[in-house]
Amino acid sequence: MTVKRIGNEKTGAGGQPLPFSPAVRAGDFVYVSGQVAMREDGEIESGGVEAQTRRTMENLVSVLGAAGCTLADVVKVNVWLDDPRDFWTFNRVYAGYFPDGAPARSTVCSRLMVDAKVEIDAVAYKPL
Repeated sequence: MTVKRIGNEKTGAGGQPLPFSPAVRAGDFVYVSGQVAMREDGEIESGGVEAQTRRTMENLVSVLGAAGCTLADVVKVNVWLDDPRDFWTFNRVYAGYFPDGAPARSTVCSRLMVDAKVEIDAVAYKPL
């Protein structure tokens, strides 16, 4: 099995390098690192969980695209929410990205490492 790192190393606030690949292809699977509502300037999207979920999902779509995948290829998603009260708003926005059925998913409440309200990682299946 071949392993290929996908995407450039990301930077966080102040241009600080983040030591991980946005995604890694291992055979027919693509593993996408946790995405947050980070804008291109390295800052977190302002606003509540709705705006941050949209930005996070768009970041996920972008990384998947760099790997030759789409949301339709996603088979498993893990979600971390900073506040359990955001669960229903998050679900409403998230569901809009999977109109033909969502992948398997786990969702937990957890304190995040950055000042974000949501983090999402994913596994996609896309045969070579």
